[in-house]
Amino acid sequence: MEVLKTLVLRRTRGLCPGRCRALARPWRVRHISTSASRNTVMPAWVIDKYGPNEVLRFTKNMMFPVIYYPNEVIIKVHAASINPIDVTMRSGYGARALNMKRDPLILKNIGQEFPLTLGRDVSGVVMECGLSVTYFKPGDQVWAAVPPWKQGTLSEFVVASANEVSLKPKSLTHTEAASLPYVALTAWSALSKVGGLNDKNCSGKRVLILGASGGIGTFATQLLKAWGAHVTAVCSGDAADLVKKLGADDVIDYKSGNVEEQLKSLKLFDFVLDNVGGGTEDWAPKYLKKWSGATYVTLVTPFLLNIDHLGIADGMVQTGFTMGSKALKHFCQGVHYRWAFFMASGIYLDNIAELVEAGKI
Repeated sequence: MEVLKTLVLRRTRGLCPGRCRALARPWRVRHISTSASRNTVMPAWVIDKYGPNEVLRFTKNMMFPVIYYPNEVIIKVHAASINPIDVTMRSGYGARALNMKRDPLILKNIGQEFPLTLGRDVSGVVMECGLSVTYFKPGDQVWAAVPPWKQGTLSEFVVASANEVSLKPKSLTHTEAASLPYVALTAWSALSKVGGLNDKNCSGKRVLILGASGGIGTFATQLLKAWGAHVTAVCSGDAADLVKKLGADDVIDYKSGNVEEQLKSLKLFDFVLDNVGGGTEDWAPKYLKKWSGATYVTLVTPFLLNIDHLGIADGMVQTGFTMGSKALKHFCQGVHYRWAFFMASGIYLDNIAELVEAGKI
């Protein structure tokens, strides 16, 4: 455990800033590569267009990844997993926004993202490191969640920024480790980065989780219990035993009756994590303590959908208006209303690995 803490401190105090600076000024290293150009290929699952499952194609001729930036590493994939975002990306959800991130100067033609490899989670072994990577070395067993605008992990090898990678918990197999990073980082972002909760201020807080039996909900339940919170989980009855085993104090079956009526018998909450969206955002904030700093965080945002339907400029304007108006409305009602997103972070994964090794996750 002390070794993990030391590694986290080393990264935080000395190594990470250097890599972050390299990321902030990519133009200085645009033509630098520590990986020789290869003619070799590898197997991968790819799509050549957006659509249903039929667009998925297995190929043995996907180009081998190359290190273009000195802060990157190549990982040999031992295990990968599929998240709901992979299914929606396959159908084209968020394509405009993600392509803007891939090509901010719009130098490429439409469709240049293909063939596109899906998959966000990876557990594997470092095969090669960029010139500025000192925290990892070839042979290290690592895990990571690759951002959705990058080539994914359903392949033999994947390239990632060292800032997105962490040493894999030794207590987990590669298969077990590959099930966690994306949902864990999304939950961590919502609860800690956006919601402001942590192991020092969470004790005794009452937290309501909507959609508690999914990947993000089950991880959030464990994380909150590790931090000392009281957790009320809303899920279907057939998942009640699961969320109770993970530590939920109260479980509400949304199929057994009106959720709002069931919540009325409970005390008000300090925090709501909404993994469902839709109509829940209209009534869930009502069950927060007013004028106490209570916070509602939703992971269902209109950003990508607005850009898909309205274009980049109009979509961003519409999203800003929607988010601003909702935040103002709920602030006037005495609660904070916020949106959360997935954030790729090796440092967060270091913290999560420590909790896994301690048996709290």
